[in-house]
Amino acid sequence: MRIALVNPTWSFENSIYFGCRSPHLPIELGACKVLLERAGHEVLMLDGALDALSLSGLADRVADFAPTMTVVTTAPTYLFWRCAQPELRVPRAFLDALGDRGGRTVAVGPHGSVTPETTLAKLACDIVVRGECEEVVTRLAEGGLARLDAVPALAFRDGAETVVTGGPAATTFVDLPALSWPDAWVARHHHHHHRFDRTPEGPGAEVEASRGCPYSCTFCAKIDFRDKYRRRALPAILEEVDRLIGQGATYLYFIDEIFLPQKPLLEALAARKVEFGVQTRIDLWKPDMLDLLGQAGCVSIEAGVESLTEAGRALLDKNCRASTDDLAERLIHARRSVPFVQANLIKVAGDDPELVAAWRDRLRAAGVWANDPVPLYPYPSSPDYRRLWGEPDGEAWERAHAHYLGQFDRFSDIQEERPAPLRELEAACCPA
Repeated sequence: MRIALVNPTWSFENSIYFGCRSPHLPIELGACKVLLERAGHEVLMLDGALDALSLSGLADRVADFAPTMTVVTTAPTYLFWRCAQPELRVPRAFLDALGDRGGRTVAVGPHGSVTPETTLAKLACDIVVRGECEEVVTRLAEGGLARLDAVPALAFRDGAETVVTGGPAATTFVDLPALSWPDAWVARHHHHHHRFDRTPEGPGAEVEASRGCPYSCTFCAKIDFRDKYRRRALPAILEEVDRLIGQGATYLYFIDEIFLPQKPLLEALAARKVEFGVQTRIDLWKPDMLDLLGQAGCVSIEAGVESLTEAGRALLDKNCRASTDDLAERLIHARRSVPFVQANLIKVAGDDPELVAAWRDRLRAAGVWANDPVPLYPYPSSPDYRRLWGEPDGEAWERAHAHYLGQFDRFSDIQEERPAPLRELEAACCPA
């Protein structure tokens, strides 16, 4: 079967999107590609930014390939499924440009994972995959298109009705083979994600060593995807890392929801000429492992602290046993060997602004950056959403968006434009 995998050309005007807007490798499509090719299928993988194509240009390339099935992502990369843009205008615009030239159209991403019927209607595609997509997409290629009702974790139309076959899916992941990327993509990947210690030299790339998280913080949008913690086999990770280094990559960012201490992986990275960044919880690292993290080539740590009181962290279900002073000491210890260390803070009711300011000053004096606490967006895949409104329904994204816009008069540091209402963002490509 001929299958097109497409990460559209993204734009975020007036969006609340919290993720980085630079191009990143579409890890979910790379994982689909390696499984599909192993099963003998012919695959075209396109990325609007890395291929320097407009939405219409992408659609034309897909049409020239004449696929039986076209898969399109609804978020820029697996890295940002947990903080995706709420609006679906970009994938809808791509599908409109493609028309009937791409075979059966399949949407994968966080939107369809939590609100499959709504996503199916907004995108006017043929099929929506719920949850992690690579194994489900492979099943569709292996005869599933003819028997959609026999494939789990799908939403599709049957006449006037929408059928949902369960889900969301969680892949095995631990045996995912090494991914491969076009040389041209790596060469164009100038961005070093979450790197601030110096100007990037050489290409960057993203790698996934583990998936999911063993914790259940209230603000984290992972209930419907990338939830259960799994660790990928080390040989596959190193094969992928070595391939990227061979393509010229000098910096890797591990997209893992939580990069846990893994001595064999860190020792292997220490033997390679590459630098990397991670996101983690600093309370899970002992001083000797933080030292090894720096020795292995880590130059950037994004550490979730969230609240500066034990009561605040308990309110967020952080399950953190370290005190606020302990967290500060570990962050400062990490900074001795890692050039950039960030403590993430969010706005939590009851946190004293003077305490926050003093703690930030203490850390910044030691070279650790701590952000001004930012407000939370109650993503439909988060426990926070369910605490406010119960299970997500067809208005879940609109409800969360309106709540966020109505509650705050200032937003994230990276948001230069006032975010627009969701219906306004989706009006052109998702008419009522």
